[in-house]
Amino acid sequence: MRNLEDNTLLLLTVAVSLAFALILWPFYEAVLWATVLAIVFAPLYRRLSSSMGKRHSLAALATILIIVTMVILPLTFIAASLVQEATSLYQRIQSDALPTWATDLLNRFGLTFHERLSAALAQGSKYLAAQALSIGRGTANFIITLLLMLYLLFFFPRDGGELSRRIKNAIPLREEQHRALFSKFTIVTRAMFRGNLLVAAVQGALGGLIFWVLGIHAAVLWAVVMAFLSLLPAVGAAAVWLPVAIYFLATGAVWKGLVLIAYGAFVIGLVDNLLRPYLVGKDTQMPDYVVLISTLGGIAIFGLDGLVIGPVIAAMFIAIWDIFSASTQTPQDEGTSG
Repeated sequence: MRNLEDNTLLLLTVAVSLAFALILWPFYEAVLWATVLAIVFAPLYRRLSSSMGKRHSLAALATILIIVTMVILPLTFIAASLVQEATSLYQRIQSDALPTWATDLLNRFGLTFHERLSAALAQGSKYLAAQALSIGRGTANFIITLLLMLYLLFFFPRDGGELSRRIKNAIPLREEQHRALFSKFTIVTRAMFRGNLLVAAVQGALGGLIFWVLGIHAAVLWAVVMAFLSLLPAVGAAAVWLPVAIYFLATGAVWKGLVLIAYGAFVIGLVDNLLRPYLVGKDTQMPDYVVLISTLGGIAIFGLDGLVIGPVIAAMFIAIWDIFSASTQTPQDEGTSG
């Protein structure tokens, strides 16, 4: 009878948990990013709470204001500029008002290639413009998701300790396994946001700055593309600025090409080598091929949210298998491996 009761309880727990997950699914983005931001800004919340005499609610509100100022407002401005530039680029292609350097390049390959490439560029820009309109139509949903995320952000830092304790107690693992699993999740989440995303944002911003200085059209658009490519190992922002630099050299704009190559190699390139080890740390290092595959897979399934979800799932996969492997070792195995 005891076995039947345990199985029934387990079945009910799984069924109710799946039903609850189904209810939350339409707003999983709000829950996801509230969790990520709460983990990333947890040290800031603790310092504010301590300096405010343990006024946890006031510290949580101050943390939200800082997040809005540092993260949400800049991203909103960038998104608005990106939509504007994508729409402008589409209109320029439609009216055949391409920049001189682009027109010269197309003329070198003949009219047929020009027509084909213009059609391809028009299709790509049309897609971006369509996405911009889609974003506009989904403004109400975006606002609801944003407000829900900010609402959750008030409670997650303040009540996060109690929530994590409840989850730990519900998972049937030993204390050291709990510690290893939750520590890995926290470290990887912070590293992905504070390390990879921040480094990519800095590289994209630096790339967009030099494009603007050199007079290259749609600098914000190219900055976003470079930031995205910076997240992918073995690709990086050089996939954008290097071809442009080579084109400058090939078309006689030698000083622009040399400036772009020097800036890309010694400014954009060094950001990755200097900032990433400091922000990410050694504990979160994964093979580049794992990061690449998990990032692309995450994007394919979850969209832009996969930039964080994919690598975090990959890191948790490695952590779980490490814990499982350690739990199956006998004392003789441990002595032999030591």
